[in-house]
Amino acid sequence: MSERAKPRTLFVASTGGHLDELVRLRARLEPAAGEAHWATADTEQSRELLAGESVSWMPIVPSKDLAGAIACLPRAARIVAAVRPDRVVSTGAALALPFFAAARVRMVPCHYVESAARSAGSSLTGRLSGRLPGVRLYTQYSGWADARWRWVGSVFDGFEPVQPVAVPEGGLRRVVVTLGTQGGFPFRRGLEALVRRLPAICAPEAEILWQTGGTDASGLGIAARPTVPPRALQEAVRSADLVIAHAGVGSALLALDAGRTPLLVPRRRAYGEHTDDHQVLIAEMLANRGLAVHATPEDITVDVLLQAAAGRVSSRAGAPVQLN
Repeated sequence: MSERAKPRTLFVASTGGHLDELVRLRARLEPAAGEAHWATADTEQSRELLAGESVSWMPIVPSKDLAGAIACLPRAARIVAAVRPDRVVSTGAALALPFFAAARVRMVPCHYVESAARSAGSSLTGRLSGRLPGVRLYTQYSGWADARWRWVGSVFDGFEPVQPVAVPEGGLRRVVVTLGTQGGFPFRRGLEALVRRLPAICAPEAEILWQTGGTDASGLGIAARPTVPPRALQEAVRSADLVIAHAGVGSALLALDAGRTPLLVPRRRAYGEHTDDHQVLIAEMLANRGLAVHATPEDITVDVLLQAAAGRVSSRAGAPVQLN
């Protein structure tokens, strides 16, 4: 630790759920974060979440893009040298690797908190981070903690189910469908199922916000929006009778923050909708906690939609995250 009165923490994360998790975990860290500097990609989400913070903008490095991560190493080394952090903390994904490597050259302690998306084991970034001497490893799930991976609780620990509410008579009036913003992984299968099923539970004048990301919505007769500004999406979710999302961590947290029980429809690797099936594990885990309703596109029924519309959750403070 340096002689500064407060420690200086360099937070590193890819945008999307990784950044959302790290922002939430920051307030729970012990020892406290102290002075903070951030390294992430420049997006609408990161600009809003990190407004007023000290930030170094990085290129977008897709998941499992090791070549892209290596290309960021010179810039990461310059940022570490300029910031002079007392520690580096990351929730991934690939962007963590160049910063860990640059920090360890300077003997700066590094902490990798595996994403809440990984309920059954570590990611590729987690496994590679574990090969760097001096990188401490943490999991958000006690089920696969071991001598190397220490359990520190989950970002989802701050939510619990409460009494369901009555579904509006005459049908739902406001629905939000959000499929995330990650490009390269369309989810047409899920979108088509929702276009078929939703009219059965919606009022004739219902407003449906279709945030479709990289999914082609042509020919479906809906007003699809690839992206929605984060604040506008938050407001829409808070006033929605029903929130439906792919099973990304960020999308799930968005609904839970608003007190809604989302219907999570996970992307599947077998259909080219993601690189693996971690979204299935997220949906199953949250459904088991009573924090979500889980369904495949084929299993979306009126009863499933109404169950999610009635569900509600409350928020509470999460336990401290103790860093070694």
